[in-house]
Amino acid sequence: MPPSSLARARTTVFAPRLAALIGDRLGQDVFRLEPDTIGVAGHEVADRILAARRATETERPTFKPLHGRSITRTEASTVTRTIGNDVREALARPLPEDVDLAGPWPLTGHLFLRDLILGQDPYRLRVLMSRNLELTPKLTWSVIAVGAALPGRPRPDARLTGLADRAARARGYQERRYAMGMYRRAAAPVCFTVSTLVANALWLGAPFDDGMSHRNIILESLRLLPPSWNILRNASPEYPAVDGRIGERDDVLLLPLLSHRDPALWDDPHIFRPERWDGLDPDNTPGYLPFGHASERCWGRHMVMPLAELLLDLIRRSGLVVDPDQRVGRVPLLGLLGVEEVRLTRSR
Repeated sequence: MPPSSLARARTTVFAPRLAALIGDRLGQDVFRLEPDTIGVAGHEVADRILAARRATETERPTFKPLHGRSITRTEASTVTRTIGNDVREALARPLPEDVDLAGPWPLTGHLFLRDLILGQDPYRLRVLMSRNLELTPKLTWSVIAVGAALPGRPRPDARLTGLADRAARARGYQERRYAMGMYRRAAAPVCFTVSTLVANALWLGAPFDDGMSHRNIILESLRLLPPSWNILRNASPEYPAVDGRIGERDDVLLLPLLSHRDPALWDDPHIFRPERWDGLDPDNTPGYLPFGHASERCWGRHMVMPLAELLLDLIRRSGLVVDPDQRVGRVPLLGLLGVEEVRLTRSR
């Protein structure tokens, strides 16, 4: 059976609300979702809304206020550069030998990235990468509070990542707690997003044709299963002027989940076709917003692509395959859109 047939034998089952959006709203541009929320899937309206004003601090996905403390754009930029440098240094080092990426994804990929980028950091910091902390914000903050209070805190050290060095230089309990919170805020999304993106790509298209580029595979996975499937903008006076269907008290939920599948924009919109990106520029393709709008791109995009390409390269060279016995992949209703579990096994 050719690679494309193997991938198409799998069924992706979306959570009911996601399935309803795709089934009922595909091709619509502006529609009411809730009494106080307007959904936007039309790319022209979405462009105008996102260009109307910058995201506020509560709308930013990563750098929202941290336990009530605002994060300035200057600090967000500094932290972004720091984790970016940590990723580049990790990619420059020799990879560990005998890497085994078999097992359940995205968890397996997440753990690999955590150790690759942050492996030299103290345990009290690396534990903040646990996916279990996603269960509740209260659990995350409790672990941070305990780590900040424990004696023997990390000291500045050349072996630490730049992000860990920031935490090590914090003085006093409150500053240590804040620095540890920033450590998770900056590092966890990188590990979470990349491992989820690669798991999605494997589910949608593996095994891939030998000549297919990692880049095209990733871009097409971002189209069909964009990890950031919605972009929230709170009610703002600019928006009724953009479109009269938006009221002055309406929040706006922009939906790349739908614009990425709009049949007016894409040929075979539901089909995984990486080769379509041979002739498309992802930064200038209408309706394509995996990293946000041109006016305010996601800070992590320059880290996501090389890390995802690294993982895909390791997997494609290793002989691992999606378990042929797994025919159904479930996509739950979470902030980070992805197949809940993809099992990678050795080819039989």
